[in-house]
Amino acid sequence: MIVAAASISAGDTAWTLVATALVLLMVPGLALFYGGLVRARAALNTFMMSFAALALVSVLWVLAGYTLAFAPGPVLGDLRWAGLGALGLTGPYSATIPHVAFVAFQAMFAGITVALISGAMVERIRFPVYLAFAALWTTLVYDPLAHWVWATDGWLHTLGALDFAGGTVVHVSAGTAALVAATILGPRRDRGRTTLLPHNVPFTLVGAGLLWVGWFGFNAGSALAADGIAANALLTSNTAAAAALLTWVLIDLRRTGQATAVGAATGAVVGLVAITPAAGYVTPLAALAIGACGACASYAAIQLRNRTRIDDALDVFACHGVAGIVGALLTGVFALKTVNPAGADGLLAGNPRLLGVQAVAVLCTIVFAGGMTALVLRALSLATALRAAVPHELRGIDLTEHGEHAYHDGDTSEAIAGEGVIVGQPVLLEREASREERTLTAA
Repeated sequence: MIVAAASISAGDTAWTLVATALVLLMVPGLALFYGGLVRARAALNTFMMSFAALALVSVLWVLAGYTLAFAPGPVLGDLRWAGLGALGLTGPYSATIPHVAFVAFQAMFAGITVALISGAMVERIRFPVYLAFAALWTTLVYDPLAHWVWATDGWLHTLGALDFAGGTVVHVSAGTAALVAATILGPRRDRGRTTLLPHNVPFTLVGAGLLWVGWFGFNAGSALAADGIAANALLTSNTAAAAALLTWVLIDLRRTGQATAVGAATGAVVGLVAITPAAGYVTPLAALAIGACGACASYAAIQLRNRTRIDDALDVFACHGVAGIVGALLTGVFALKTVNPAGADGLLAGNPRLLGVQAVAVLCTIVFAGGMTALVLRALSLATALRAAVPHELRGIDLTEHGEHAYHDGDTSEAIAGEGVIVGQPVLLEREASREERTLTAA
């Protein structure tokens, strides 16, 4: 659909471009959030997985990702927009912004989705393997899901599923993939033998704050217009994040008597995840309930995961998968056409069908993303080792995968020696590695 240039709104275009930049801000936000939660010896690797994912997916998006996700097609888009050729001035998703602005906005979503999964793989997956996984997963999982839910002829879109800004496409898919990846990779070598503590909690708090700011672009930007729906999405996003943070803190206080900073940061992110599919369809009052419910569900999921051997290191499934599921289902409960005429009424407005449709969308996302993630990782495992070797993992994946370490005093006499290990540490680390290898061999 090509329309006259006069129909393009300067206000809508400006807001979409700003929203695109805000979503981009979420990448360093995620890097700080995740990077602070890991140990110092994996901080750089964790940062790199977020930044590299954005770069890799941005290239793929221009070559074929966008056309696969958003061009017309029964199950997947055709190749009419490969290389972003023949886009036209405007596209079928908004008549008031340039088509290329929509392409750029959606590229940010694709980039951050695979970066979310990295939180389940930290401290053990080899960096080249992660890059290969990111390329395959985005093409084989994200692009089809985006087409099903958001393309004009996507089958879930046609069925009536509502996902304002990526509850199923981004968070449920990433959370499910994280759980599968953590299961296939197995736990970190020293999990259960040493305390695995965040190395920089202020990083995590700052990262959560940047994510909170960036999420205004993520959710409110999905209106693709500077209008009342965007304003509502911004307010519901902030409300849900605040409700979830407070709920998480209250649960912490009730259970342990302490309100942790990591818990507060996690709660805010969980609230933002939960409201994502509903942001443009529900009232701020409903957002309070969605944020609180998302926090309760994710908190419970973390406690349950702690009782298993699954090493989803940064609880991606509990925080993104579970909160995304809660948000998608509650969209089917609280959605109102009076908020957004392009949406639908939910259960409380007398339309129980929407809740059923949302459940179908969630179930299909879990099955598809989980199955394809397992297939991608199994295929990669046939070609190469997925994990770093035992000595490398114990030595620190920053040094062995990137040849750098996050912290040193700048004294060249204590610079990296040998395989990138600080002078004075190699003997101790080699002993740890040898002891670990003997333990694994005996087992």
